[in-house]
Amino acid sequence: MLTDNQIKLIVGSLLHDIGKVVYRSGDGRNHSQSGYEYLKNEADIHDVKILNCVRYHHGVYLKNARIPEDDVAYITYFSDNVAAFSDRRAAENPEDGFDKTMPLDSVFNILNGNKGNGHYAMQVLDVKKGINYPTETPVKMDDYFYKTVIHNITENLKGITFDEEYLNSLLLVLEANLSYIPSSTSRRELADISLYDHMKMTAAVASCVEQYLEERSENNYRKYLLENAKQAYDEKMFLLYSMDISGIQKFIYTIADKGALKGLRARSFYLEIMMEHLVDELLMQLSLSRANLIYTGGGHSYILLPNTKHVRESLERYEQEINHWFIEKFDIALYMASSYAMASANDLRNVPEGSYSELYLKMSKRISEKKGHRYNGDMIRFMNHRNKDGERECKVCRRTGQLIDDKCPICRALENVSGSIMKKEKRHFTVVCEALENSLPLPQNKYLIVDTKESLLKNMEKDTYVRCYTKNDIYTGKHMMTKIWVGDYTTGDTFEQFAEQADGIKRIGVLRADVDNLGTTFVYGFQRKNGDGKYATLSRAATLSRQLSLFFKCYINELLEKEERKVTIVYSGGDDVFLVGAWNDVIAACVDLKNALERFTEGTLTISGGIGIYPSKYPVNIMAKEVERLEDNSKNMDGKNAITIFDENHGYPWDEFENKVLNEKLSAIKEYFAEEDERGMAFLYHLVDLLRNTEEKINTARYVYLLSRMEPEKDENGKRENYRKFSKKMYEWSKDECDRKQLITAIYLYVYLNRERGEQTDETDRR
Repeated sequence: MLTDNQIKLIVGSLLHDIGKVVYRSGDGRNHSQSGYEYLKNEADIHDVKILNCVRYHHGVYLKNARIPEDDVAYITYFSDNVAAFSDRRAAENPEDGFDKTMPLDSVFNILNGNKGNGHYAMQVLDVKKGINYPTETPVKMDDYFYKTVIHNITENLKGITFDEEYLNSLLLVLEANLSYIPSSTSRRELADISLYDHMKMTAAVASCVEQYLEERSENNYRKYLLENAKQAYDEKMFLLYSMDISGIQKFIYTIADKGALKGLRARSFYLEIMMEHLVDELLMQLSLSRANLIYTGGGHSYILLPNTKHVRESLERYEQEINHWFIEKFDIALYMASSYAMASANDLRNVPEGSYSELYLKMSKRISEKKGHRYNGDMIRFMNHRNKDGERECKVCRRTGQLIDDKCPICRALENVSGSIMKKEKRHFTVVCEALENSLPLPQNKYLIVDTKESLLKNMEKDTYVRCYTKNDIYTGKHMMTKIWVGDYTTGDTFEQFAEQADGIKRIGVLRADVDNLGTTFVYGFQRKNGDGKYATLSRAATLSRQLSLFFKCYINELLEKEERKVTIVYSGGDDVFLVGAWNDVIAACVDLKNALERFTEGTLTISGGIGIYPSKYPVNIMAKEVERLEDNSKNMDGKNAITIFDENHGYPWDEFENKVLNEKLSAIKEYFAEEDERGMAFLYHLVDLLRNTEEKINTARYVYLLSRMEPEKDENGKRENYRKFSKKMYEWSKDECDRKQLITAIYLYVYLNRERGEQTDETDRR
């Protein structure tokens, strides 16, 4: 549990720069004073410790302040400097002065060697307004916008009791309003860190510093953090901690066919909530808030923690407890590996150069070692001596255990709540400490239930209430709720529905894709080509993480809804996606996603994937394995940034697939056969057979002969001229290996688009 002192420190640190918004709205005073006056007079906050954090977070005011030497304002001051040192880097073409109309720059401007000039529109974080792409169109922030923002924040601050219950709500209010406001408006510096990210990082650092000094019984904060700050920057006060869950894909996709789609989505969401729960339970045990959470998604998380003996021992114990619970509930299907690296404030801002990337390399190496040697002797003995009397195989997940109606308790509960979990209507996902009907087990003796607003309010009054998660809501009110972004777009509930919605052949498409080289990007992405690592800091890694989570967990819904794609998101995490839907819309959605990501990241990140096309009753686990193989094929291509469709013979760099397969060859086939009769389909079937073997002269001759037989007998409406142009293209494409491969893929796609139900051809029906 957080102490009263810790809560006030977090609140004061989260609000320490609120005066920047007041100042930019037209207030002429320095932002420390304007923030102090605003909180006291407008937001009705009178707690001296909170106000001191705002009033004295700059050294010029703090050194003459008449406050106790153990005032938490000293911690906020030090933490603000640590976060600012990590945020602020000189621009490559600096100018003098400040400009309060400056918009927030894109963090992708300097990622992976980019030299971009993108910035964001003047708006709050509102998913209803669409994706806020970086733009080079001039943007000037104005007083009216800042006044609107400060009004929004004021309305949410009034009446809040600043205790642990409301910290998450405060974070959400700041995220919603400050995500597209720059922390610094100095023309000499990059402006790619938002005010929200800076204030959140300041609070995270402050929590760590407070616990670090508390363990050392150091209460002269003035001397330690103000007078001797230079020495403090080199102390290993922090732990950069990483948590990684293995086995997620297998857990999700190894299920029976009946109700498979709902089951897939429910299992995916269950694991996503479980990861959030693991993070929150750990933070609660360590007396920290979600301000310390840097990133969570896809079974991974990064958290900034204090480097204390209590924390280190707790981390080791927590990992053992979670893995013991995983064994009890899921046998060896899921496993958590974790690691940490000790860090100083200078390490977090990459001083000396290379020290920041070394933190990630240390954690990654240790996690890999743990995955290779999962269990110690005690856990192995526990697994070998468990009583398995009466256990049978669950007909859904195929794991053995005590069954209820041929299903294990978890699969049964997932089946019962799957409809509620994925509905677009508002649902609350409540964690309680008692097993209820249809509740899903969570680590640390907790359970997950699905609530309506009415049932949630009742559960909040009970002693068994722990916390609540809500999907895709910017504001959650003044309650202990955590907003999580979730990709939950769908237009159907079953594979059969999506197959029926498909154009042409009634098949479903399955897409699996993820961002290329993301791990390397986090370690080295902000280093310049000349080896300059001044931009490689924790603040930029945190900002990059949040932007990617926003894209893959939130904006993806808007992207699919705008184009009305007939697909469902099975999973969309911090960097990867699994979609199912009408096969032609899955292909289109994949192209949409690739192009949107390219625009969103200014071309600094690419995505590779695989698309399989299947009958609706094809086994789910086999589909997942086959599509994974197609994705791997794309990942193994030179430069990645590729898509593989049907099988490994149809893998292409994205530009080639879009421009050559879809826009050139498929378009040409569509255009020519738009006026043709059924003879066109038979012609294409024969053409494919010949294209696969054109190195044989006899097949080349037969190919030409086949083309000649397509010439119209009558020259009506320019048919012969169209034929000559088309046959010339088809002949030229057959002579080049790359063109030939592209043409075969285009023909398959055309055949699929135009096949009627029940038609059979050996080759395409297997795809």
